[in-house]
Amino acid sequence: MLKRLVIMGVLVVSVLHADIPLEKKIGQMLMVGFHGTSAQAHSQICKDIKQYSVGAVILFDYNPVDKSKPKNIANIAQVKALTKELQACSSDGKLLIAVDQEGGRVQRLKSKYGFYGKFPKASDVIKMDQSKIKSTYTKMSAELKSVGINYDLAPVVDLDINMKNHVIHGLGRSFGKNPKTVAKYASTFIDAMHTNGVLTSLKHFPGHGSSMGDTHKGFVDVTNLWKEVELEPYHLLKDKADTVMVAHVFNKHLDDKYPASLSYKTITKILRWKLGYHGVVITDDLQMGAISKKYGLKNTLKLAINAGDDILLIGNQLDPKKVQSTKLLVDTIVSLVKSGEVKEESIDKAYARIQKLKKKL
Repeated sequence: MLKRLVIMGVLVVSVLHADIPLEKKIGQMLMVGFHGTSAQAHSQICKDIKQYSVGAVILFDYNPVDKSKPKNIANIAQVKALTKELQACSSDGKLLIAVDQEGGRVQRLKSKYGFYGKFPKASDVIKMDQSKIKSTYTKMSAELKSVGINYDLAPVVDLDINMKNHVIHGLGRSFGKNPKTVAKYASTFIDAMHTNGVLTSLKHFPGHGSSMGDTHKGFVDVTNLWKEVELEPYHLLKDKADTVMVAHVFNKHLDDKYPASLSYKTITKILRWKLGYHGVVITDDLQMGAISKKYGLKNTLKLAINAGDDILLIGNQLDPKKVQSTKLLVDTIVSLVKSGEVKEESIDKAYARIQKLKKKL
């Protein structure tokens, strides 16, 4: 009976979106980074959003090509104008415009651009009283909203369990060791973001707090360090989370072949089935060394979609020589569907979850 209901559910999803071109359903699954402090109608990013119905973009301040110029973030008025132009390019006015704004070292809206820029890191936040925490994060969400950013790739729910970890512990990005405490602070963060209509993302599933390495640079194996307790914040927040971001960490106890972001066992079997999370799953940047040094683009996209990822993040940030065009990304995924390597049903499911998420905006 359950199998029949599942099949019927899939048919309903497919029928509901049958009139939408495959390219546009795929476009909704992409979060792309681009170069430019404006997005006028003739710009490549605007053309891509219009043509392929790109679902999300990510903004950066640091420009890897020319360090003397900003990539997307120069000042308050400019960011406000940019996000307005980007939304005007989208057909539904619900383009997800994302930044990494956690506080501490990870905040894209810096004071040198005229923003507040002094939001505390998580390890300092936990020293404040609850009402101060709420007002701090509400202020952060108001600033994001004021310049048209509607998606914050935060909060971090990694547990602070490895004192030698420089990516999480070293930067003070964790709310602590105890999963209940971490979930409580993350919950306050999410509520504060929601007061200003900003969506959030729990990261980095299935846990980056125990790791030693940095997935930006290359392969990170957490097999002997990872603890099951790292899953707990995701279970506690499964009904509250807007999205969950999956890390590129490798753990042979969870999947002896693929890193988490490309792993069906980790995303579908653990996050969705075991922990009961049914919302949008977003990858960490698929151009990070942990992935790009080991898998080609086509294989990466195939594995990510088949694993159960909904939003595929291509930041076009880490290597100026490897900027991927939206056209190439869409064409590659279309060819994977046509060859049967990716089921159209997987695209439909992701598309449906993304549309449900956008209704919150």
